[in-house]
Amino acid sequence: AQHPDAFLPDLAMSLNNLSKMLTELGHRKEALQAAQEAVALYRQLAQQHPNAFLPDLAMSLNNLGMVLTELGRREEALQATQEAVQIRRQLAQQHPDVFLPNLAASLHNLGLVLAELGRREEALQAAHEAVQIRRQLAQQHPKAFLPDLARSVGLYGLVLMSLGRARKARAAFAEALQQIL
Repeated sequence: AQHPDAFLPDLAMSLNNLSKMLTELGHRKEALQAAQEAVALYRQLAQQHPNAFLPDLAMSLNNLGMVLTELGRREEALQATQEAVQIRRQLAQQHPDVFLPNLAASLHNLGLVLAELGRREEALQAAHEAVQIRRQLAQQHPKAFLPDLARSVGLYGLVLMSLGRARKARAAFAEALQQIL
C-alpha cells in the first residue's frame, strides 16, 4: 500500500502461490479468492508494463482456470484458460524458446476444460496441439519434457476414446506408457 511500484509484483506472486497451496489443501473457495486477486493485480501491472508482466498474467489466468475447474465453474474456467492460451501463444511467437513450454501447458489445460464441458472435438484440437509442442520439446530435451509429453498424449487418448476412436486412443495410450517407461 505504501510503495505499490516496488511491491505490487511480489504481492501478486504471493497471492498466486497462496492460491496453489490452498488448492492443494482442498480450500478451493479461498484459493479462488487469492487467484482472482492475483489476476486483477497482474492485469493492472501488464497494462502498465506488458513486456514485464504479460507472462505472469498468463500464469495467473492458467492457475485461475484450474481453480475454477475444480469448483465446477467450467465456463468461467474456459474463459480464463482461453485468455491464458491467447497470451501465451503471442509470447511464444515472439520468444519460442522461452514460452513454448508454457503454451503447451495452457493448451493441455484447455483440452481438459473443453473435455469436461463435453466439447470433445475442440478438446481434441487443444490436446493435439499440446502434444505436438511437447513432442518437439521432448526431442530437444527428453529428461525435462517427456513426463509432460506423456500427460498430454494420455489426455489426447482419453479424448479420442470419448469420441469413440478406440484404435487411435490405444495407440496414444501405448505412446504415453512408452514415454513414462
